[in-house]
Amino acid sequence: MQADRFFQTTRGRIVEELRMRKSASAVDLAHEFGLSPNAIRQQLVVLERDGLIVEKSVRRGRTKPTYEFSLTREGEKLFPQHYDKMLSAVLREMKEQFGADGVTKVFDGIAKRTVAKAKERITAPDTEGKFRQLTEVLREGGVIAEYSLIDGGFELREHNCPYSEVVKDHPEVCSVIHHVLDETVGGKHVQTESIATGGSECRFEVKAS
Repeated sequence: MQADRFFQTTRGRIVEELRMRKSASAVDLAHEFGLSPNAIRQQLVVLERDGLIVEKSVRRGRTKPTYEFSLTREGEKLFPQHYDKMLSAVLREMKEQFGADGVTKVFDGIAKRTVAKAKERITAPDTEGKFRQLTEVLREGGVIAEYSLIDGGFELREHNCPYSEVVKDHPEVCSVIHHVLDETVGGKHVQTESIATGGSECRFEVKAS
């Protein structure tokens, strides 16, 4: 299964939505995608057959139990893993040999190259357009990202992080997205939630300049 093609299909979009929501019913998904519940259930049957999702009964308030779907471990594997253990081992070795400053310099270099590539794609004349393009770039890299308007600016939300396990011991990894935000959309930003520190997602608030 080619991940890039899969996520362009209805089943791929359902998997992505379940990753973001954690769980959802067929009716929830039908409303999200503008399809009938029966059309969604047909896709869910295939995903369950392939071992990518699992169904469970949940109670929402005083109503009758509702059947919701969530990803299995196999479903989670569809998203980039990025060899967390190997990267952690490499970074530990670098710190031992070159110190924390050496690791910081490496990520500064990575950030500069990442920013240069991002600037080739993020060219909109307005701030919202830049956020839309940044979100597209992040999603192409395996991050389920979205943005929204907030009072005085914008909020960027990343619902998953390919490096979440690495960041716990090596926070330098997070410096890249901070550089990208500074250099592509501008304004002043603050991170209000982090997956690495126990949050359910990474959130950034950016005040328009």
